[in-house]
Amino acid sequence: MERKAAYANLAKWFEYLNDDCGYENWSQYLLSKLRAYPLKTGLDVGCGGGWFTRAFHRAGYTMTGLDVSAEMLDFAQEQAIKEGARGEYLLGDITKFRSPKKFDFITAINDCINYIPTAKLSVAFKNIKNALQKGGVLLFDVSSPRKFHNKIANTVSVDDREDVTYLSFNRAETDGVTMDVTLFVKRQDGGYDRLDETHRQYLHTEEELTTVLQENGFTLLEVTGHLGEDKTASDRLVFFAQK
Repeated sequence: MERKAAYANLAKWFEYLNDDCGYENWSQYLLSKLRAYPLKTGLDVGCGGGWFTRAFHRAGYTMTGLDVSAEMLDFAQEQAIKEGARGEYLLGDITKFRSPKKFDFITAINDCINYIPTAKLSVAFKNIKNALQKGGVLLFDVSSPRKFHNKIANTVSVDDREDVTYLSFNRAETDGVTMDVTLFVKRQDGGYDRLDETHRQYLHTEEELTTVLQENGFTLLEVTGHLGEDKTASDRLVFFAQK
């Protein structure tokens, strides 16, 4: 059994399997934050399959997507072509990324920051700051400690559909979770292919992220829960900061 890196197999199925997460409302909430500022160009860090990159493009912004997964970027570019959502997609790791240009805003949505180890958070935010125009804004979210402890750690997630079955065995670690993901993908002959990969997510607290942001020259504007929920009862923390 070959166990691949995160999203090597899941890339083409990710948006399909997350079709119940409320992408449209989610994107409109994020856009309501961005529209308060005179912004034109954006970098979507950890863009994955590009759902939010395309949504921001539809809203009138000139977008660039960045992701560490070549498979995710392939899917993102395919979807962008289908929708006529022009944009640039770059393969890269934000902890090593040196942007060739500066952007008015940067986003990192749907757990991107949770894939960054604590020891690399500072360099990631330093690179983000360097990629922003003066006065530019940063909008990102993380899975909250509440979600890690109550809904992810030491659980099994299952999504069984006609054409694909998703299983994730989630093991608690001292600093987050390891998720062993298995897909069973139905073939045309009725059989199934088994595909395995491993994800590693890190738990980051509000206090920890606030400190790292401030140390790297950001002013924290607000922290809310998902879609403006009470952050103490939310599965997601949303950070809005300015350079």
